[in-house]
Amino acid sequence: MNYVLPMIALGVGTLAFRFIGPALRTRIDISARAEKLGSIGVAVVFVALIATSALVVDHRFAGFAAPAGVLVAAVLAWRRAPFVAIVVAAAATTAALRFVGVA
Repeated sequence: MNYVLPMIALGVGTLAFRFIGPALRTRIDISARAEKLGSIGVAVVFVALIATSALVVDHRFAGFAAPAGVLVAAVLAWRRAPFVAIVVAAAATTAALRFVGVA
């Protein structure tokens, strides 16, 4: 019951951002530098999220299989492979390494 109010507040905040962003986009000029920094910031947060989810499980090192799968995905994404191929190759790499005993 204690979680209902924060959940409602997060929902309202999310909707507010979804409506306010496009409404203000035409009224506020953002410099090219701010646009570039925003894009870099999104990339940094995304990489940090991937790193923490691939490297840490239960506050410990996750092993080498998951980071190897992420590395395969990164190389394929860099080579502009189709998204489905990236996901399948990363999952197959991780599964194969775990099958042969690499944690």
